[in-house]
Amino acid sequence: MLIKNASVLLGKELDFISNINIKIQNQKFKRIQPNIGASPNEKIIDSEGLLVIPGFVNCHTHIGDSIGKDVRLNTSVDKRIHPIFGAKSQILKKTDKEILASFMQNSCNSMLQKGITTFVDFREGGIDGVLLLKNILKKSPIRSIVLGRLDYYQSPNEIKKNISLPNSKFLILEKLLKKCDGLGISGANENSTMVLNQYSKTSKLRAIHSSETKQSVLASKKMTGKSEAIRALNLKPHFLIHMTHASIGDLNTVSKRTRGIVICPRANASLAEGIPDIELMKKVGCTIALGTDNIMINSPDMFREMDYLWKATMAIHKKRINPKEILKMATVNGGKLLRKEIGVIETGKLADCIFIEKHSLDLEPMHNPHASIVHRASQSTIRAVMIGGEIVHGKI
Repeated sequence: MLIKNASVLLGKELDFISNINIKIQNQKFKRIQPNIGASPNEKIIDSEGLLVIPGFVNCHTHIGDSIGKDVRLNTSVDKRIHPIFGAKSQILKKTDKEILASFMQNSCNSMLQKGITTFVDFREGGIDGVLLLKNILKKSPIRSIVLGRLDYYQSPNEIKKNISLPNSKFLILEKLLKKCDGLGISGANENSTMVLNQYSKTSKLRAIHSSETKQSVLASKKMTGKSEAIRALNLKPHFLIHMTHASIGDLNTVSKRTRGIVICPRANASLAEGIPDIELMKKVGCTIALGTDNIMINSPDMFREMDYLWKATMAIHKKRINPKEILKMATVNGGKLLRKEIGVIETGKLADCIFIEKHSLDLEPMHNPHASIVHRASQSTIRAVMIGGEIVHGKI
């Protein structure tokens, strides 16, 4: 396939190139340069008037709660999403699996139409929960990374006593990891240090929620005398989720011992918990990626996530932020955290991208492409979405 006459946000720095050709072969970007000739019988796409940007990498979702949109809107964080007694866990347990699957499928379709080409799901429900999502994904071209977890949570007393994982759970853990891409742990406050250490010995991707709320930070210190983030590092996670209320010391340690942090600013704000301090995270050297989190709280929309984060952060800090840095969090940085060939338009990377209408009513004239994508673009400005060199939504 040859894409001609495209404007592109190219490479890891998302450099704007006004006109270039892109050759795609074997699902990857083969060549990116001006004046590439077409091979015999090669499909040609004329992208005149379009801006090609990397496909969005949504690094944190819970699509299982697609059926619980805006349930218990005015209650506390724990009453809504606590993994043991929250409304979300009760809904997931009581809902018929076929009904749940249909709403999860809708969320996958919604993400594709919004330019999300890869998502990372923290899947509840043990092996059954993972298999439910895997079956749904057979019907969708969207890329996914499914992080499972044992349906096992410890009490504060068990955590204080540092109780280890029961022998009966080890076999289940082994079976679980054969079915998914790694572990997505609820948090340090539901697991003893011993259990986190046991999970850390698994060979696949590991991630964990941490420091999402002031209450969770205080609970960790009360139970163990240590911060929630420091305890979470016993998992040896590849990345952490949230860190909204982490101290500068915690962030500094995390920057040295993990690949980075996935933040979910709209979810934090919806739960009245503030938003992550990305200026502080960047100062200590953290790589930051974006996620949309629980679908019961937010739509899985990276355009809205970027727009909210950019403006809210500038409002809080009273300081200008380059919109390119926000766009990197939704694309390049996700690929970096996951160590996947995604999130960037570059030779050798997977050909996942979004074709944006430069002349759409909301974008024209496009004086600053990065700002236009971050706070003006939306689903309505997408002409098509490509995954692995195939148009999976829209047409050109």
